[in-house]
Amino acid sequence: MAGMRDNPTSVRFADLDKVCRHFFGEPRQSGGSHRVYRTPWPGDPRVNIQDDHGKAKAYQVRQVLAAVDKLQEQK
Repeated sequence: MAGMRDNPTSVRFADLDKVCRHFFGEPRQSGGSHRVYRTPWPGDPRVNIQDDHGKAKAYQVRQVLAAVDKLQEQK
């Protein structure tokens, strides 16, 4: 995940999907190019990632990393 933090613009969608599945489980929605994962806290309890020709969108990589950080802080 250090590589994702250093360069969020060159993350493959498949790699980001693996991180999301590891931390958040199976996606609750996976139709088309989007995958939506449930998070365990109230408010906006989801992480949304999108396949952009095999790459993940940089802002979504940063959102996933922030959600993982928040999840690890709660443990």
